Amino acid sequence: MTQIINPFDAGGYSLAEMTQAINILPNLYTRLGQMGLFRFEGVTQRSVIIEQAEGVLNLLPTVPLGGPATVANRDARSMRSFTVPWIPHDDSITPQDVQGVRGFGVADAADPLATVMERKLTRMRSKHAQTREFMEVNALRGIIRDGSGATLYDYFSEFALSRQQVDFTLGTAATNIQAKIREVLRKVETELKGETMISVLALVSPEFFDKLIGHAKVEQAYQYYSSTGAQPLREDDLDHQRETGMKLAAAISGDLRKIMAEEVKAAEDAVTAGMRQATDGLKADLRRQVTEAGMGQRLANTWRAELYPKGRNSIKAAGFVFTRAPTIIRAFDQGVMIKSKHGFWLAIPTCPARTPPIR
Repeated sequence: MTQIINPFDAGGYSLAEMTQAINILPNLYTRLGQMGLFRFEGVTQRSVIIEQAEGVLNLLPTVPLGGPATVANRDARSMRSFTVPWIPHDDSITPQDVQGVRGFGVADAADPLATVMERKLTRMRSKHAQTREFMEVNALRGIIRDGSGATLYDYFSEFALSRQQVDFTLGTAATNIQAKIREVLRKVETELKGETMISVLALVSPEFFDKLIGHAKVEQAYQYYSSTGAQPLREDDLDHQRETGMKLAAAISGDLRKIMAEEVKAAEDAVTAGMRQATDGLKADLRRQVTEAGMGQRLANTWRAELYPKGRNSIKAAGFVFTRAPTIIRAFDQGVMIKSKHGFWLAIPTCPARTPPIR
């Protein structure tokens, strides 16, 4: 007699619960966005125009008393137009994204439509944020590129600038790193064209940073700092002593976190107070305009103001001024369209109308 054995009942197979899902997220680089080096300004057109005025400072010579004076030169002015690049990115939700698709991280439920939409929107926002970060990094290098690497604008050519370079030659142990840093600082001071600075922040690649801190001269500088407290790689002591005849040292006393928290709180209080004053001022001005126009205090009181976030101060405080009677306010501001009740006619010649005209 032949015996049939079910291999799935032999104990070699079993069921296991699905463990916690792992969502591998890509790296998000937001260093420049956190530093706030770029200020965003909305525009209504597809192109922007930048006007540049270059003033020249000359040393004035002495002239005999009563002699002709030197004549000032006019500033050289130029204008450049830049087209704002359009970087659209679209996505779609199809039935294949939802139908028959198990929810992420769950074993017995479908993927909700709201979750799919949120996941796609989050990914789209991240792509736009990374594209903006990429363009900002390249803007600091003087060349604007899009996500494909294509060059959109070369600011060195647009503004007739010469690229300033300093070769640190970190592969040579005898390189004077302190002199190289001073050279960089003085090139920056020269290119500021009359502007001032209090410090310089250098953004470098990880490879450059590793070679820099591993250089023999830099290691000696750190040893000198640990023993004396001076920072020869950051302080231009010789120039500073020649100009002032003294050396100033600064140090932080107290809890740095507490100090920074107090400064942030003071900034939040100041920004919120300023936004509240501006919002209330705008509301009062709008109410005054309504009453001066003779429309009554009741209509004027429909102008209201809200401050966000509500109930707390914030360094990103925002104000919102609105009216509870938008239709009436819009009617006085823009006017009301008046339409006739009957506006369609068609002239059809009847028997008398077909009679030849008489001159």
